[in-house]
Amino acid sequence: MTVLTENTYKPLTNEDAAALVRKLKLIDGHDLAVSEIGDGNLNLVFRVQSSTESIIVKQALPYAKVVGESWPLTLDRARIESEALILAAKYVPDLVPKVLYSDSTLAVTIMEDLSDHSILRKSLIEGTAFSKLAAHIGQFTARTAFYTSDFYLHPFEKKKLVQHFSNPELCKITEDLVFTDPFFDHDTNEFSSALKPDVEKIWNDELLKKEAATLKYQFLTQAEVLLHGDLHTGSIFVTEKSTKVIDPEFAFYGPIGFDLGQFFANIALNYLSQHHHSSEPFNRKETQETLLTVIQETWTVFQNEFTRLVHEESKEVFARTPGVLQNVLEKTFIDSVGFAGCEIIRRTIGLAHVADLDSIPCEDVQLFLKKKALHLGTSLIKSRKSISSIEQFTSIIRGA
Repeated sequence: MTVLTENTYKPLTNEDAAALVRKLKLIDGHDLAVSEIGDGNLNLVFRVQSSTESIIVKQALPYAKVVGESWPLTLDRARIESEALILAAKYVPDLVPKVLYSDSTLAVTIMEDLSDHSILRKSLIEGTAFSKLAAHIGQFTARTAFYTSDFYLHPFEKKKLVQHFSNPELCKITEDLVFTDPFFDHDTNEFSSALKPDVEKIWNDELLKKEAATLKYQFLTQAEVLLHGDLHTGSIFVTEKSTKVIDPEFAFYGPIGFDLGQFFANIALNYLSQHHHSSEPFNRKETQETLLTVIQETWTVFQNEFTRLVHEESKEVFARTPGVLQNVLEKTFIDSVGFAGCEIIRRTIGLAHVADLDSIPCEDVQLFLKKKALHLGTSLIKSRKSISSIEQFTSIIRGA
């Protein structure tokens, strides 16, 4: 449901959020409690509660919160986020939060409250495993990819969606922070002076930069499917039985392997961090092997589900021609490995790090693991075309 309530944009206060929810009658009760809970880089997030229920009010800010008003951003990302969630809900209704209301003028999306879930990144740092996570992320990536691809959509409908989800400003953030800045001496990079010799190896590795440029070009030009665009472990809420993918404000049409690569990278970074977070050797090995199993099972579920959908529902005449689907899956796997390598390097020395590594209090341990991360990311980018199986991929992470 979209209702324009104001003629001009303004950042919401707690009182504004409560008034909007009260006006829309989304919660029963006049006395509403509001708390600002957002800790992200781009948005305001409020929880609005009555005595019996609660919902989330999310508003895009016209600038990057992590930097300030000197970094302006489009408010259209709020529309993209709400519409990406609504579209995903057609195909994976149990894997995304329910959108209750959106307002493109205020750049507001109101959705169900997931306070009974945990942020996946935090839970993984604590060593918690989720038995359904791999199956759910495999299903999410496979189904959202297939139903927004040329395998399923009429070419006219697909091209309209490509235009509808054109997201140049947020794509530019990814183009810069994931694919460009970490490979050069750029002022957005952030790392300790002790790590600089390893960073300079990246800046001076011409083969690595050539391969990173190839991956960037794919990101820029290959409008294969509608992607989440920012599928890291901070964008996933979990319980033992439930998985909810949130925050698709970076959604756009791009290469199928990108979302998978980002997810794999963040699981791999947590794997490395467990050398510290799981201090007892037996528990550490068990935790790390569980993480590698998540990567393996996610790919297996994705591959099997995407294959099933192509066989059963594809409208593309070449879909059942021998070798066509296999070529798509092979390309997707190779791409996901390369994109994972870029994400690992970016999260280690770029603008936005991950708590998995940065929360380690001992500087020497943190430095040691970040060196491992840079080596792993470099290896994945440069050798991605020679990695022929998901088991080989996880073996490389294990040996990092």
